[in-house]
Amino acid sequence: MASSENLILNTDNYKHCHYALYPEGTEFVSSYVESRGGLYPVTMFVGLQAFLREYLMNPITLEQIDEAEFHCREIGMPFRKENWLGVLNDHGGFLPVEIEAVAEGTVIPARNVLVQVINTDPRYYWVTSFFETALLRAVWYPTTIGTISWMAKAVIKHALEQTSDNPGIVRHMLHDYGARGVSSRESAALGGLAHLVNFNQSDTVPGVTASKRYYNHVAPALSGPNSEHASFTAWGIEGEAAAMRNMIERYRGYGLVILLTDSYDHENAVRNIIGGELKELIQSGPGLIGVRPDSGDPVAVTADTTEWLMESFGYAVNKKGYKILPDYIRVVQGDGITLESLRDIYIELARRGLAADNAVFGMGGGLLQHCNRDTMNFAQKTSAVRINGRWVDVFKKPSGAAFKASKRGRLGLQFVDGDFRTVARDAIPPAENLLQPVFRDGKLLKLWNFSELIERSERPVPESYTASFLAPMAAAHAAAAE
Repeated sequence: MASSENLILNTDNYKHCHYALYPEGTEFVSSYVESRGGLYPVTMFVGLQAFLREYLMNPITLEQIDEAEFHCREIGMPFRKENWLGVLNDHGGFLPVEIEAVAEGTVIPARNVLVQVINTDPRYYWVTSFFETALLRAVWYPTTIGTISWMAKAVIKHALEQTSDNPGIVRHMLHDYGARGVSSRESAALGGLAHLVNFNQSDTVPGVTASKRYYNHVAPALSGPNSEHASFTAWGIEGEAAAMRNMIERYRGYGLVILLTDSYDHENAVRNIIGGELKELIQSGPGLIGVRPDSGDPVAVTADTTEWLMESFGYAVNKKGYKILPDYIRVVQGDGITLESLRDIYIELARRGLAADNAVFGMGGGLLQHCNRDTMNFAQKTSAVRINGRWVDVFKKPSGAAFKASKRGRLGLQFVDGDFRTVARDAIPPAENLLQPVFRDGKLLKLWNFSELIERSERPVPESYTASFLAPMAAAHAAAAE
């Protein structure tokens, strides 16, 4: 099996034949990456720096060239060894490319340029598109996850503003439960770090460590003692209350204990065990007890559980007129959470007069796995080439898929009248171009710290970025007010 570190093989097989397919005299090839639009009107850009540090800052070696040659010969693909020996001997094994990008953490409407790539040595014009597969994958996945997470944050923020007295808790409201549902450890790392731009909660260890390794994140995530069926069901159905008591007594000093309640009969566990047999223990403190159903319809079960807990532990009415549980107990809903179900849960809570902060959430597959490149229609396309000293704009415009029409020319990104727009590079002063050089010839030119990503992601944005998705919440709230 080819080593995963070999950048020459981190591509599609057919890329190895493309060096000979450009017009004679080709010197430079300029390509860009964008979301061509999809489920969400915006993207939160994140993840490029991790790719640069993990892959492009490591030079290729002679052994890797030999490995790639052997691979191509086996599959019947042309392999021009001289190309790669040149990269090794002329550039120390580093790809001769410059990469520009919008600042990570930026929330930007789809159909705008996010990344632009060009070769820095005219002898290696082919290299711009050679590593497209790896670069596009490195951008589309974490950016899509970051966008889903950012949209979830907008939903939660809206719900808190409608029904809660504590809108400042938004970064603590959505936990990453997605590690076991993704296809690889690297996916967990990239998706997990993207989520941490928006929230401080995660159980996805690779995402936590990646945010520190690639972006110098300090204290990236909070977690706490949580239960699972293996340990609780080991006590048997007759020992369910004892299992919960044991966990509370062992771990409540950590400030948070989350009790799984659906091992057998969720309603019985909530009403008769938590709200009955263990009631005094829970009320005695310290810390917070989370009540976690793990099955059933997430909309109904979240609201029902909240009301059952209120029957046992009481509630207060906040300044906005919504019921809120005592500070020491909350619902933790981590099953079946997607952007849509999250929105529907908040609509139902508000309909029943329940404050948004009665429940916190965990998101697994709906966060890290229920997406693909077509979710936001990501693509890398060549937009300009220089042939014999003359720049030529290039593009595609397929008759059967209008959304695939690509941009032309060398590109720039401008912020005008409160929003972003992609323009011709030469049409604006360099100081106004938001595409910044971040990598050139094996060297990292800009190091983003995670705190900068968070700050950019939390900047005010036009209402149009989220209006269509939040519209059902606003309509339900208005109807309830009448």
